Amino acid sequence: MKQRYILCLLVTGALIYYGAPRMSIFAEGLQGTFAISWLVLATFVVAGNLAALLYTPKGTSKGKKLKSKPVRKVRSRSFG
Repeated sequence: MKQRYILCLLVTGALIYYGAPRMSIFAEGLQGTFAISWLVLATFVVAGNLAALLYTPKGTSKGKKLKSKPVRKVRSRSFG
């Protein structure tokens, strides 16, 4: 699961690296609004994936199974 977070961070970093120099946040009108909203959403993506990467509890990955205590079968007899 952590590989997905790292992959998302790398893809987002690449998109910011190529996209940010081409956008002007000081532009007026729709262009400036688009640039600001795009950068805000990219920041949310980075923050969310970084938080998930750092705060994922250990041992809860999908591949690992939790060991449970074996269930003891109790037989009951009825006489009647």
